[in-house]
Amino acid sequence: MELMDQVRELRRQGKSPKEIARALKVSPSVVAPLVRAVAAETTGAEEAEVAGCWINVGWSEGLGVDPARGWVDQAPASGVGGMVSVLVARRHTWDRLSVCGYLADVYCLGVKNAIGPDVLDDRDLARFREYFFGEYAGWQEAPIELARHLLFGSIDYARTFGFEPHDDFGPGADLLGKWEGGSAITFGRDGRPFYVEGPGDDPAKVLRTLRRTLSDDEFDYVTVGR
Repeated sequence: MELMDQVRELRRQGKSPKEIARALKVSPSVVAPLVRAVAAETTGAEEAEVAGCWINVGWSEGLGVDPARGWVDQAPASGVGGMVSVLVARRHTWDRLSVCGYLADVYCLGVKNAIGPDVLDDRDLARFREYFFGEYAGWQEAPIELARHLLFGSIDYARTFGFEPHDDFGPGADLLGKWEGGSAITFGRDGRPFYVEGPGDDPAKVLRTLRRTLSDDEFDYVTVGR
C-alpha cells in the first residue's frame, strides 16, 4: 500500500499525525503534509464546519486589540502574562471532531506548542477542554477569526525577531482556516517585546536571537538567573 493510502486509512480510524508517524515508522514532518492532503480530500473546496473555538480568559492582557472587531475578554485581568491557549474543533464526520490545541507566547516567541489534531467525539472533547484550560482562571467561546488573528499574528510578530513556530503547529494549522495576514492585534506587552523564560526554553539562545534585531533597551526579559 502506498504511503498516502496508509495515512488515509489511519486518519479514517481517528489516528493523530504523531500516532500515524509512529505506526508507519516515519518522521512527523513526512506525515504532516500527507495529513493536510487527506483533510483537503475530505472537505473538498469548502472548509469543514467549525464545531467550536475556545480561548482562555485573560487572553487580551497587555495586547492592543482593534475595538471594531468586537472581540471580548471576559476576564482581562487574569494574570495570564502573555501565554495564550486556543482550542479549535471542526467537524470530521457526523459524530467525530478534528481537534487541536495551541499555546502561543503573544509577547515574544509566537506559537510554542500544539496538541493534535486528534479525532475525538463530543464527550472526549469536553474532557480534553477541561484539561487543556486547567491552568487558567477559565475559558470562553471565541470566533475562529480571533483564533486566526492571535495565532498566525503572533507567528508573524515572532518572525520579525527570528523565531519560527513549533514544528507541532504545522499539522494543526489548517483547522484555523486561511490566513491572509495583517492582524488586528498589536503583540508584545503593551507593544513591546517581552520574553519570559519557560520550561524547555534555551534563554541564552532566545536573547542572542533578539539581540540580532533589537538593542537591549528595545525589549524586556525575565530569566531564571535574573
